[in-house]
Parts: sequence; structure tokens; C-alpha cells
Amino acid sequence: MTCASCANRIERKLNKLDGVSATVNYATEKAYVSVDGEPDEALLVATVEAAGYGVLAPAPIPADPRTDSPGDAATDAPQGTAAPDEARWRLVVSAALSLPVIVLAMVPALQFTYWQWASLTLAAPVVVWGGAPFHRAAWTNLRHGATTMDTLVSAGTIAAFGWSLYALFLGEAGMAGMQHAFDLTPRRTDGTANIYLEVAAGVTTFLLAGRWFEARAKRRAGSALRALLELGAKDVAVRRDGVETRIPVEQLAVGDHFVVRPGERIATDGVVESGTSAVDASLLTGESLPVEVGPGSPVTGATVNAGGRLVVRATLVGGDTQLARMARLVEDAQNGKAPVQRLADRISGIFVPIVIALSLGTLGFWLVAGAETSFAFTAAVAVLIIACPCALGLATPTALMVGTGRGAQLGILIRGPEVLESTRRVDTVVLDKTGTITRGAMSLVGVHADDSDDVTEDEVLRLAAALEAASEHPVAQAIVAGAPADLPEVADFRSISGLGVQGTVDGRAVLVGRPRLLAEWSQHLPPALVEALETAEAQGHTAVAVGWDGRARGVLVVADTIKDTSAEAVRRLRGLGLHPVLLTGDNERSARAVAREVGIDDVVAEVLPADKVSVVRGLQDSGAVVAMVGDGVNDAAALAGADLGIAMGTGSDVAIEAGDLTLVRGDLRLAADAIRLSRRTLRTIQGNLFWAFAYNVAGLPLAAAGLLNPMLAGAAMALSSVFVVTNSLRLRRFRLDD
Repeated sequence: MTCASCANRIERKLNKLDGVSATVNYATEKAYVSVDGEPDEALLVATVEAAGYGVLAPAPIPADPRTDSPGDAATDAPQGTAAPDEARWRLVVSAALSLPVIVLAMVPALQFTYWQWASLTLAAPVVVWGGAPFHRAAWTNLRHGATTMDTLVSAGTIAAFGWSLYALFLGEAGMAGMQHAFDLTPRRTDGTANIYLEVAAGVTTFLLAGRWFEARAKRRAGSALRALLELGAKDVAVRRDGVETRIPVEQLAVGDHFVVRPGERIATDGVVESGTSAVDASLLTGESLPVEVGPGSPVTGATVNAGGRLVVRATLVGGDTQLARMARLVEDAQNGKAPVQRLADRISGIFVPIVIALSLGTLGFWLVAGAETSFAFTAAVAVLIIACPCALGLATPTALMVGTGRGAQLGILIRGPEVLESTRRVDTVVLDKTGTITRGAMSLVGVHADDSDDVTEDEVLRLAAALEAASEHPVAQAIVAGAPADLPEVADFRSISGLGVQGTVDGRAVLVGRPRLLAEWSQHLPPALVEALETAEAQGHTAVAVGWDGRARGVLVVADTIKDTSAEAVRRLRGLGLHPVLLTGDNERSARAVAREVGIDDVVAEVLPADKVSVVRGLQDSGAVVAMVGDGVNDAAALAGADLGIAMGTGSDVAIEAGDLTLVRGDLRLAADAIRLSRRTLRTIQGNLFWAFAYNVAGLPLAAAGLLNPMLAGAAMALSSVFVVTNSLRLRRFRLDD
């Protein structure tokens, strides 16, 4: 493919097949094809080839066993241009030959006797050999009854070269001593005395240069996805039957134990079985600080072991891993098309025939108006060359490639191009509490000892944690996690359903649980502990009473603590013009306490999971455009029902599948960054489209009016494509707001 109209034609041909839905993306050079039932790949390939193009096997993207069906296929359309080395060589030779031709035409003082024949000798290889990719593609399109950008370029350069041959051999331009000045606009003089070799050679060279720079920039635009795909380890040291063997990572199976040495990449997602270390996930999630891991810690494939030796048990392999899922999300987003891009593609598809008609109309108008044939001809050639819709076709996909790729590098996955439109309109953000604003796990936040007794906080925590170590309850685990490691042994342990636990620790009969449990043993809380308990409950925390030897001795407070970054994230969301709403199934008091701490005024509490989507719809019915941020299975319906669903990647697979944006790490600040990146990508697309349209709208009348030299038109056309791509590349400089 050489331009957007190529992609448009292939797409139309494929979509004419029964049961086929195809999207062809010029920037990524891929066709994404969905087929109802069993796909006939031979028919798909034959259809593309019948349109005048070829098909290459796609680069392997790991399949997703949960979502892929046999009816999904992807094809890579090869570039219609030559390989990079050949294209560069063609450009260098053409530039070397064209330069003297252009200089001679522009500087009359250098025009020696028979300079025109020297120009012909230099220009002929440029037009014939240098422009071969354009002529070849134009001829292929012509045989299939179609026109593309190559048709315009080929017709324009051949016309300029053909006129020059006519003027040299049959007109007055070949005579000794012939001279003519270079003008920015065509001159109304005798046509047979004018040659346009500098136009034919210059336009060819400019367009070769533009296409080479464009291809180079497109490769840079897709570099983020390629880097993502290359992150994974290539081989792994696996332990089987007590023997350590190095095997390709593709042979790794779920349940295998593999060794990760310092400096190595972790081969796949798993759980640490032995060893402690720090894991650097910066290339995968954008998180700058290494994460400490030890036995039981989950680890992600493609992250780097920065410290000690680890033995990891593989839990996910192949297409199930986080890296593979990220790559698929980015790939799908880049292959998709926003509504604005589909409009641009349709315009590009009909633009070329219209331009050819305009060119012929310009020629006819000036001839009827009495202008010299050469002037009319030059204006017609300028129309052909200035109007190439290449920039229009590149405006959206290049920005989308760079934006989604940069997002993946920073831990932000944009599911598709239509998401960008949603981020612009959103004015309300609904935040789930547990796991989104809070950590989603209980932790010990306070220890209170009876100040009327000779009891220390350390003693209260030590005895309570020793007893709770035998319990699996989340509150018990939070207490144990906050206690010292050397806990005493427990005897006569007993769990009392709904109330707490009891047992003997260091010869003392210890009770830990609700105040009611202690009251049943006549261990009533003294005023100081009652106050501590009530204060904790007022803050939405959970208070646990501790007593031994016939007296209540202390109160432990556990809570689902707020993430350090949540308050800052809410401020940033407000800064983007969004109104935050806290949505939770927790009680009103607990929800209000969390909302106050992070700066949220509107709270909807005690909501059943099934009712969360109703709350979102209610906000939408009131006129709000809603973004929903959540991480749990119970958030999936609300994420899908919101105008923009933002899933925390640390949450459930169901939530991630339902979201439009996925945040790879559980930092709510990324939600604000994701919206900023999406909005900036959308602004870049809109800017690209404006300049692409403005360029054609401004250039066509100038060319038709005879006010534009065709060589300058060629240079401007090439520069417009390069401008659009390089403008998109500015998104690579997007930074998180840390």
C-alpha cells in the first residue's frame, strides 16, 4: 500500500465478501479481518491480490484463549514501495541526479550551451528508474480500474517529462543557446520553448524523500509495540525432577518451577516459591521504584530481577500472561479506526478521481481562456501533484500508533480509537472505594492499651497476634502482619463464630474479638478503651477487643487503608474538569470517612454490586457523561455501562475486559494521566486532520489558478505527509504527572 486510498480499496473489497468484516490500516500496514464461521484464508488472500496487492503473514501476537475464535485472522499488507535499503539507494541516486537539473533550471547564469540536453540526460533516469515505484503502482491500479496517489504522481511526472521531450525534439527548446528563467508561478509564454525537466525530476525526488522519511517515522511510531513484544525472556532455567535445564520460554508449562538469577528477566507470570529480591517493572508498568518480593509474592513476566536469586512457580504462560494481554490490547487499538479516521479514509478514496477531473478541467479552462498550452498544461500538472491525499490518510493512524504505544510504556492501555472521543466528553468520574481508592486489604492501623493497668501496647499486640495467627480471617491476618515475627505458641485454640477467638498464650487465657465476646466473660471495656473503639468505628475502621486473665486490656484497630496516592489522584481528576463521586457497597459512615480524607463530596454508599450500574445510568440520565474507575468483578457491569470504563490492572480479569482504559498498576493517579494522554492524542489527530485538509483546500485553488510551480507543489505535498507524522511523534514525549 502506498496511500490511504489503497487501504480504502482493499477494505471495500474484503467487506464485499459474505460474513466478512475488515479494517485496513495504512499506517500499521495491517488488515484485521473477522469472519462469521470458518475463515477461508485462500479467498481472503485472493481478494487482496485481485485488488492488486499482496499478503504477508502477520508478526505473531499471542492468541487469547478466552476471547479468540477460529474466525479471527490478521494479515499484513506489504508496502508497495521497495525495501528500506533499496528505497534509500533510489532516493540518494535520484537526489544526486536531480540537484544539477534543478540548479540549472533555477539559475539562468549557469545555463551553458545545450544545458537542456544535459538536463535531459540527468533527469531521464530519475523519472524512469527513480519514479518506477510510482509508475508500477499506477499501472497496477489502472489494470484494476482504480486510482490512488501513485496515479497522480505518475501522471504528473510523466506529463512534465513528456512535454519536455516534445519541446526538445519537436519544438524550439532544443536549439543552441536556449535559456529560460525559473519562476514560482508558471509563465504565459510559448510552450514549445519551455521544458519541465526540473519538475519531473524534482517532484520524483521530493516524493521519494517524503515517502522514505514517512516510512522511517512510521517505524518509530510503532516502536513502542515492537519494544513491548520484545520485552519477554527468550529462554528460561526450569527445574524438573531436581535437574535445572535451560529451555525456550515457549516450552514452559503452568506449574513449572524456574530459576531467575539477578539481572535476568522473569520468564512468565508466577508466584515466588523461594528467595527474596527487588523486581524492576519499569519497562512494563512505568513504575520507577523496584518492588520487594519474597515467598508467596506474585511476579509478572518480562520484569527484571534486580536483586537476589528467585525460584518462581509459573501460573500463566503464553497468551494468558500480562505482557501478552497488553500487546493484544495495544495491537487491537492500533488496528482500530476512530469515526473521524473512517471519514478521512472515505474522502481519500474518492479524492483521486475528483482531482484527476479537476486537473483535466483546469487544462480545458485555460485552453478555452486563450492561455498558452504550456501554461494550461503546467497548471494541470500542479493540480495533480498538490492534491495527493497522503497526509489525510496518515493523520489519524500515526497519532493513534504513537499515543497507544506511549501509553503502553507508561502502564496505560487504550483499548480502541473510539475511546479517545469519550475522554473529551467525560465530566463525571465515579470511583469505586475498595481496591481503587483504598488498598483493598486490611492492615493494622492502631493499638490501644488500658492506661489504668500496667499493660504495654507491645504486649497487647503480641498476645493478640499469637492467638490470631491460627485464624484465616482477614482481620486476623492484618493483626498478625502488623506484629513482630517471634510470636509465642498457642494452646487450647478455639474459634467462636461471629465473635472472635480464644486460647492460652504464655499461660494466660486470652480473648480476642468483639466486645460482646469479652462481656460474656465479664471483661468489660474501661472508659478509655470504649472511647478508642468508638473513635475507630466513627472513622469506618474495625475495632477488636483484647483481654486476658479476667480483664479487658486493649483494643486493636484494623482498616482497609487509603492508598498514599488517592488524594493526589482526586485533585488531578478535578483539575481535568471532572466531578468525582465515591461509589461503594460499604456502610455510609465508613464511606464518608474515606471520602473526606481524599477530598470527595458526593458519596453513594451501601450499594449492592448489581445496583452499581443503575447508579451510573442514573448519573447519565441526569445529563452527566460518566467515567467509571473500578477493579473488581462487581464493577464489571458498571465499567461496561459507563461512557468511559477505566479498569485497574491489579484487579480482576473481568473488570479489565470490561474497561476501555486499563491501568497496569494500581495507582489511581494513572487514571488522570490516562485521560490526559487520550485527550492529547485526540488533539493531535484533530490538528493533523486540520492541517491535512487546510493544505489541500489552500493548495488546489492556487494550482488551478496557475499560481504554483509544479516542483514546489511536489515539495509541499511531500512535506505535508512528513509534517503529519512528525507532529504525531511529539506524543512520544508525553510524561506522567509525577
